[in-house]
Amino acid sequence: MQSIRRSASKAAARAARSASATPAAKRGMASGKELIFGNEARAKLLTGVDRLAETVKVTLGPKGRNVILDQTYGAPRITKDGVSVAKEIEFKDRATNLGAQLVRSVASKTNDAAGDGTTTATILTRSIFREGCKAVAAGMNPTDVRRGIEMSVKAVVEELESMATKVEGTKSIAQVATISANGDKDVGNLLAEAMEKVTKDGVITIQDGKTMNDELECVEGMKFDRGYISPYFVNDAKTQKCEFEDAMVLLVEGKVSSFQQVFQLLDHCAKMSKPLIVIAEDVESEALAGFIVNKLRGGLKVVCVKAPGFGDNRKASLQDMAILTGAQLVSDDLGLKLDKVEPSMLGSVKKCVVGKDDTVLLDGAGSSEAIQERITQIRATIDAATSEYEKEKLQERLAKLAGGVAVVKVGGSSEVEVGERKDRFVDALNATRAAVEEGIVPGGGVALLRASRVLDAVETDKNQDMKVGVNIVRQACQEPCFLIAQNAGSHGAVIVQKVLEAGGNMGYDAYNDKMVDMIDAGIIDPVKVVRTGLQDAASVATMMTTTEAMVVQLPDDKPAGDAGMGGMGGMGGMGG
Repeated sequence: MQSIRRSASKAAARAARSASATPAAKRGMASGKELIFGNEARAKLLTGVDRLAETVKVTLGPKGRNVILDQTYGAPRITKDGVSVAKEIEFKDRATNLGAQLVRSVASKTNDAAGDGTTTATILTRSIFREGCKAVAAGMNPTDVRRGIEMSVKAVVEELESMATKVEGTKSIAQVATISANGDKDVGNLLAEAMEKVTKDGVITIQDGKTMNDELECVEGMKFDRGYISPYFVNDAKTQKCEFEDAMVLLVEGKVSSFQQVFQLLDHCAKMSKPLIVIAEDVESEALAGFIVNKLRGGLKVVCVKAPGFGDNRKASLQDMAILTGAQLVSDDLGLKLDKVEPSMLGSVKKCVVGKDDTVLLDGAGSSEAIQERITQIRATIDAATSEYEKEKLQERLAKLAGGVAVVKVGGSSEVEVGERKDRFVDALNATRAAVEEGIVPGGGVALLRASRVLDAVETDKNQDMKVGVNIVRQACQEPCFLIAQNAGSHGAVIVQKVLEAGGNMGYDAYNDKMVDMIDAGIIDPVKVVRTGLQDAASVATMMTTTEAMVVQLPDDKPAGDAGMGGMGGMGGMGG
């Protein structure tokens, strides 16, 4: 049974003093720094960028290959997800590793914004930076080259947006999801069905299944735009989320100011081996320290989340959650103080997923009758509302309460297969949302090739260095199509030329090895994915191109344990 520490703030203070008292050398502080300049600095960065991109590029396209990731714990992981591969790559040489880190940041940023296109963003970064390095090494002005690249990217993005087609209907949604899932129609159809059931704004979560087959289940649930108060609550390092099953829920209208206020409730949850979700206006530092120390040292399963909204809207949202979870809202208006709350006043959910920016509560213990009554009440309030702002907020609450949550359970014959297919589902879901948001363009790298034609009209004021920047973007726009063809066993340069000559929506179907109308064949990309990938790639690649110096930490000469007075710890034996 878990032991909960009352004096959490004192424990935290002792830990801080202990850390500050430890000699710097023992904590692993580097012994010096290396300065690297000019072409040598860029060459080091390019080595890291190249090696990472070479590993990630093999996953691109319907005939892309798998990458096996060795893991510290558990079985090796097999994936075709570009960002998952990129996150695992690290080099011993610190200068080389800086290049890899910067490309990883592009992949992660694209993934956060669009949910897909990480492999495309990686190879675009490599192409722009590699050609930028050549230009600077040849004596061209890096700032002018950068200006040419930025002007070109802006022109290509505007052309992409003008090419976009809106996504409407289950069939179009299924096509987008299928493409992003590397041609897996089962994934595409299931996600289209899920989106149809909960609407395009609804909540869809992806979970590990317990059978061989994929399953779709719709449950009563709610998602709101507030995440964990501290990253110390994360219990899944891969997803950077906190996930609990069969969790208790404490809802507080005001602030949690002291750890003592909730000690009895936490003790009860610990004895019952149940996690606790605390949703409140705020959790003050002393109380937060208590939660964190007990989680880290005592294994307490807890997460603290700020309640969504402000003022009356926040109170109403908490009341909605209370009805959904079967909890009693702790509120001064109701004469209920936090330190007087009984365990019977807690609500519960079958599952909760808390991220950095949002929280999902699934299958609460509230009665269906109470939920329906609340929905009817909100609808009546919407009809009576006169303010557009008030109506908008009420409709948001109604969607959260009435829409429900679609849960996709990913099946497979082994843990490794489930993990690989789950990556596909997540990519496909994110790409589908992006497609609904900004529309679609022909896939397979065709959209970038078509859009790059506008670069002929980009004005460079007869500046040759800026013109080189334009040509760098033109060449980068060919890379995705080139590599998709290459991974399918075809000649990349030949396919690129064929696509450029074909015009319209014609492009290369890598899966069937033939030229087709990409839209009719369902080979499509969300505009948001292509746009974000190009913009993020150009941003980081131009920063690296204009880099003239690097300050790199040198590794320690001695192991951390041998440094300074660390060895004196052995003198403890003298007390015997």
